[in-house]
Amino acid sequence: MSQVAESAQSSPSTSASDSSPISLPWVTRLVSMDTVSRNPNLGLIETVRDELRAAGIEATLTHDGRGGKWANLFATIPAHDGETNGGVVLSGHTDVVPVDGQQWDSDPFKPEIRGDKLYGRGTCDMKGFIGAALALVPEMQRAKLAKPIHLALSFDEEVGCAGAPLLIADLMKRGVKPDGCIVGEPTSMRPIVAHKGINAYQCCVRGQAAHSSLTPKGLNAIEYAARLICYIRDMADQFREQGPFDELYDVPFTTAQTSTISGGNAINTVPAECRFQFEFRNLPTLDPEPIFARIDQYARETLLPKMLREHPSAAIEITKIAAAPGLDSSEQAAITQLVRALTADQDKRKVAYGTEAGLFSLAGIPSIVCGPGDIQQAHKANEFVALEQLVGCERFLQKFIRSMSVSASAH
Repeated sequence: MSQVAESAQSSPSTSASDSSPISLPWVTRLVSMDTVSRNPNLGLIETVRDELRAAGIEATLTHDGRGGKWANLFATIPAHDGETNGGVVLSGHTDVVPVDGQQWDSDPFKPEIRGDKLYGRGTCDMKGFIGAALALVPEMQRAKLAKPIHLALSFDEEVGCAGAPLLIADLMKRGVKPDGCIVGEPTSMRPIVAHKGINAYQCCVRGQAAHSSLTPKGLNAIEYAARLICYIRDMADQFREQGPFDELYDVPFTTAQTSTISGGNAINTVPAECRFQFEFRNLPTLDPEPIFARIDQYARETLLPKMLREHPSAAIEITKIAAAPGLDSSEQAAITQLVRALTADQDKRKVAYGTEAGLFSLAGIPSIVCGPGDIQQAHKANEFVALEQLVGCERFLQKFIRSMSVSASAH
């Protein structure tokens, strides 16, 4: 018998009370797999694929270009009449952030229950949701579904939503068009209807090395990089002071920052190169392209001519390293109304962090974010999900399954 089939009866290796979430076997199994983004996730994906196959569900895998060691998974529990199109996607990413340099009280990849919480990397972000969905596959199969339910698991969300676009492109190619998508990022099981877009870049400023006593013969890459960094900060200040604003966000304006920088090799040498990374997070109502165009124009038309007058080998290279669109769900969308009904929550919430929901929405699949755990616990040492949050997620998904059944659609 597969774990999918027996998860409702199994107990995890960790101790728990009789009121433990039925998803604990799956969640603890997933958390035990080290899927930090720099590591392949194929083992996890193949485990899920094999368990689904044992339950009679075939999954489609889409691989990236790194030797096929990273993969997405898409599987469908068809409607009672065999229909596989339409329906709703339950989506989650399988990668987690590193634990390097963090002080944990337990092994982050050996999930442990302490009190009423399950600790481990990914318990909150976001293997709790994935585990709950997988645990309820048997209920999905037993239900007389009016429309299919799909499972979508992705890789490399934490490093710029790199995996989901491949999954979505494959769906489009195969003519699979779900009616909606629920992305189970940690929201304390409260619906999130909007989030900001993420745009990340790497900049390399190239100058000319020289002895520091002969600075006019060189070109200081760090100093010109600093001017570009200050320009980005000035833009951030402008957004903060002038908007546009959306007060439903905890940070109600578009933000920008420089996050890493390196350059130079000695105090007595004019630095020939400086590299830095920057990002901006735009309100979904704001087009990110003109924002980047301002930065690029300043680099090309203001800084570079000055640099070239100092040395002909000067260059500024800016490369996009990650991008994920914002989300701004319609209140009239069926998926929004469904999740609001299932959670009995009509409050309008927007968040500054990004998710893959924006990608699904951009592909024409209306999406909303709702999952177990508190985002404040994500990415930290001693990451945890409260057991009651897993139970709440399971109850939500059970109501969701009933809402997708023939009896519910008849009403």
